[in-house]
Amino acid sequence: MQKRNATVAVIGAGDYIGAEIARKFAAEGFTVFAGRRDGAKLEPLAREIETAGGSIVARALDARKEDEVAAFLDDADKHAPLEVTIFNVGANVSFPILETTDRVFRKVWEMACWAGFLAGRESARLMMPRGQGNIFFTGATASLRGGSGFAAFASAKFGLRAVAQSMARELGPKNIHVAHLIIDSGVDTAWVRQRREQLWGKEALNNPDLLMPPASVAASYWQLYQQPRSAWTFELEIRPFGEKW
Repeated sequence: MQKRNATVAVIGAGDYIGAEIARKFAAEGFTVFAGRRDGAKLEPLAREIETAGGSIVARALDARKEDEVAAFLDDADKHAPLEVTIFNVGANVSFPILETTDRVFRKVWEMACWAGFLAGRESARLMMPRGQGNIFFTGATASLRGGSGFAAFASAKFGLRAVAQSMARELGPKNIHVAHLIIDSGVDTAWVRQRREQLWGKEALNNPDLLMPPASVAASYWQLYQQPRSAWTFELEIRPFGEKW
């Protein structure tokens, strides 16, 4: 492993996609700053990366709080230049419209849209003086179309996509690559498997090609990072070959 004098910040370093992103970039020599609300849950990931010879700083982080996001990214940049920020906070909830309370709607927006704006703005503040950087956002099918029961989630993801698109147009000419990754699939997690089994029965889990492995998402982020600036992608849609769309 060739060590790099650079950090990657993973905001929303959960057990699946976020953890795989951290593993991939650590394996490529980055120091990973990993943040999630319950920082104690990062301990197994940190031990694994360090045992493999990688470098990680694991922190508790509420991505909805401006001061915490700014401090987290500042610390990453002080450790080594912040080269990549990946915003991967979830918030996928489903409620019938009459059961979608104002509290639910606001909380989902805070997590999926407002927090993304904070992560993007604070990353740009650090990257612009150097004239380079990468800011990537995790999107979903709901970023492009609303679905029954997903008024809160889809509106927040629509908003995050707009934030990312606006940032890409503004920051691209400043040599900062902003990209939005649309995951048009269920990701292979315990929660998704449980939900599919509840909705459609155990036979819904028989075809492994309908769920996306988290490591495949991490590989897609790595591909975005490697793109030459003469051919940057803003929006990348990924789905398993067995997924209908």
